Amino acid sequence: MSARRIFLDRSVGETRGVVTLDGRPERLILRRDDDDPRLQLGARLVARVENVEPALATAFLDLGGGQKAILPFKPDQRPVRGAAVEVDIRGEPRAGKLATARLIGAGEGAPRLLQPPPDVGDILTTLVRDAALVEGRAARAAADEAEAEALEAVFPLPGGGSVAIEPTRALTAIDVDLGERKGADAKRAARAGNLAALSEAARLLRLKSLGGLVIVDLVGRGHDGAALMAAARQAFGPDNPGVAIGPVGRFGTMEISIPRRTRPLSERLADARGALTDRTLAQRLVRRLEDEAAAQPGARLAAACAPDVAAAATPLIRALADRFGARFDLRPDPAHPRERFDVARS
Repeated sequence: MSARRIFLDRSVGETRGVVTLDGRPERLILRRDDDDPRLQLGARLVARVENVEPALATAFLDLGGGQKAILPFKPDQRPVRGAAVEVDIRGEPRAGKLATARLIGAGEGAPRLLQPPPDVGDILTTLVRDAALVEGRAARAAADEAEAEALEAVFPLPGGGSVAIEPTRALTAIDVDLGERKGADAKRAARAGNLAALSEAARLLRLKSLGGLVIVDLVGRGHDGAALMAAARQAFGPDNPGVAIGPVGRFGTMEISIPRRTRPLSERLADARGALTDRTLAQRLVRRLEDEAAAQPGARLAAACAPDVAAAATPLIRALADRFGARFDLRPDPAHPRERFDVARS
């Protein structure tokens, strides 16, 4: 039976929650202190209907504070322009896409937040009800590992071979590579590799917070469709409700549709080019300083880093000083590599 554990890492400016499956990261929930709660999964709001597009069965909502969302509707639930409605957020915004809301009923008054989204700890204990919540050093290590793996593209499979995950604007492509996987014969090795790939792909898509249409390019020919369908249903069971799985097609691919709920982690951690953002690097620097401050009580610490990272880290360092005292010096250096920090006693 698969075993899941949950970890909560609290840091200045950011909270990370991790679910592991058999010791490997399965989910990473990331919240930053300046995130707008109106756009987070589970938030409940009063919104104003700004526009209605009957041809698209979609209404555009004003959530207040300059934030927008879309509201898909059924023909018999068409909202009225200008009306106040009560909604909750069912899909967080992602690149080029607005948040998606679900209609609860009629609302009253101006757009506003009625109920904030659940916090990271509550999400974790809802996902895994029978596990103790782990904090401290173990949680930080688990979150660091999950963050690093979420940013990778190619992953080894148990027994050999690999699976590559590449999101595009339209869909997420998953390529299964047999590599030098050993087996009694090629067909048996391909079958074992495909079954392992479906299990790993499900875990990794949850870790990366990827949804929508997924195309899995399987290896080999003459696939055992029934076995692969059963394996896919089991692997993607935790993503229900809303998962749809198609049979293996004539070209050896399997199509899977997964509800989009949370913003892809790559958009939180990296820019459009795939480089880590200044804020992500600033959070890593702050965690490093937190660890050093705890290990060296009273010591004054200096951190050398790239200027843009220093600028992003400055407000976080102020908050860190409130916790540990004013004993941190940021030293911006234009010659410093962006992803490297040098922390030492000053």
